[in-house]
Amino acid sequence: MPSHFQSLPIVDISGLYSADPAARQRVADEIGAASRDSGFLYIVGHPIQVETRARLLAATKAFFARPMDEKMRAYIGFSQSHSGYVPPGEEVFYGQKPDRKEAYDVSVDIPADDPEVLSGRTPMLGPVQWPDDAEFKAAVGGYYTAVADLALTLFRGFALALDLPEHYFEAYLKRPPSQLRLIHYPYAPTAPADEPGIGAHTDYECFTILWPTAPGLEVMNGAGDWIDAPPIEGGFIINIGDMLEAWTNGTFVATSHRVRKVKEERYSFPYFAACDYHTVVKPLPQFITRGENPRCEPIVAGDHLLAQTAQTFQYLKQRIEAGTFQLPEGARKLSSFGQEAIHASDAQ
Repeated sequence: MPSHFQSLPIVDISGLYSADPAARQRVADEIGAASRDSGFLYIVGHPIQVETRARLLAATKAFFARPMDEKMRAYIGFSQSHSGYVPPGEEVFYGQKPDRKEAYDVSVDIPADDPEVLSGRTPMLGPVQWPDDAEFKAAVGGYYTAVADLALTLFRGFALALDLPEHYFEAYLKRPPSQLRLIHYPYAPTAPADEPGIGAHTDYECFTILWPTAPGLEVMNGAGDWIDAPPIEGGFIINIGDMLEAWTNGTFVATSHRVRKVKEERYSFPYFAACDYHTVVKPLPQFITRGENPRCEPIVAGDHLLAQTAQTFQYLKQRIEAGTFQLPEGARKLSSFGQEAIHASDAQ
């Protein structure tokens, strides 16, 4: 269970790029300590250029400034691989109010005639639905490549933090359905005070690399209190997702978080670092106490991502109601990981 932390640690990850194994291990130990204590941390010392982020932000602002009918031409419900424009109200977490935000979701761009796509066995993978905007595609695609490279370095850091071989996770990273979301939270002074930017949730993948442009993010600590996590200059926010919680049998906790009603216009760019779709994630032996049952049951990573997504997006909910789409077998309900799940279990 995370501590009663009141702020997030800052870790300089430049040592992960060192040729010295001891330097890489020192950074990994800091990442591990933060993951156990809060499940959230800031990182600095990364190689992503200011220009790469600035180009992404400019292209994002230009797209969201378009008229709604133009944006809806790339509606996510038209896509083959859950990519495209997400209008306000499309995404609703169970029992919560609709989010006051709009978004654009992209993933790794795989041709429609790829054998894996044609097989239909990996529903979150396929061709990205791009708007008719060459600069948008170039800026977003360039950032996606850069942040995916950063994620690979962090996977190595997490492996070292867990006393695993440094390249342990790479066997599960051949073609992961890692998503990048471009999110716009418009300032709405007349909106109700309790209307969220995005409702409380955990992230469904291994971990998230987040770049926000303004405050608004809140993180739940071990006491169940909401703690502000504002952006820091040049840094990223990293948080543990459901799959690392499962792999570590709860030693790392997928920290619940939300975005409150924002006090200024806000853009946010989370990259959700996933493992391969058909990866069976189950607690590693070193995290299971002899004689005790694992807290986390085995779970197929892609099925979990698809099931959680389908329970929040309106177009997928409508397909479930119409009988044209079914949740994967063994699908878990929302908020089945993280502090909210722990508090709910303790209350039973």
